[in-house]
Amino acid sequence: MLKPYKTVLTASETEFTEKRSRFIGRCFPVKSEEEAMEKLNAIRKLHYDATHNCWAYALSGGAQRFSDDGEPGGTAGMPIMDTLIKRDIKDALIVVTRYFGGILLGSGGLVRAYSRSASEALSAAGCGLMSPCRVIEFAVDYPRYGGIEGFVKANSVVDSIEFLENVRFCVTVPEEKTDGFIRAVIEKTDGRAAPAVTGERFIAIPL
Repeated sequence: MLKPYKTVLTASETEFTEKRSRFIGRCFPVKSEEEAMEKLNAIRKLHYDATHNCWAYALSGGAQRFSDDGEPGGTAGMPIMDTLIKRDIKDALIVVTRYFGGILLGSGGLVRAYSRSASEALSAAGCGLMSPCRVIEFAVDYPRYGGIEGFVKANSVVDSIEFLENVRFCVTVPEEKTDGFIRAVIEKTDGRAAPAVTGERFIAIPL
């Protein structure tokens, strides 16, 4: 059974300067630890000359990791992770790159700076709710296609429509609307269609 969860919708980049130190925050949607590390390694390569590339990620499967990357323990990676935890965000990676400006920020200053950078990057990425949905497939004859096409397009995400010996639909419907959608299709086709749930997946709904 799929359960809804919050995630980020797009990649983002933000930047600010604090006491001459440059902080570049980036947020990425990721689906696995491997993808998270690929994104992180790309940032490390891009900012090979940075003082620190600190990061954290949280996945819907439960995996969580973070790193201070040389900053004093607890001043970078954990504040970034806290940003994800407090907003209950999954399947996301945040990387904060710092170029040291010559002025020490102190432990409290570092925590505030990394928290701010992570929060701004997360906000810029935009959050969405991953809503559980059902994949439904059915076929109708050509005479009934015109009478159901509008309803299907207005009440589902159409994955495909194939025009073969009959018209075959593959659509995605929110979990809570599945039963009603199936009943409506049967009624609108005079019982000729036999909609069947063939799978499940998530659809992102912007928050």
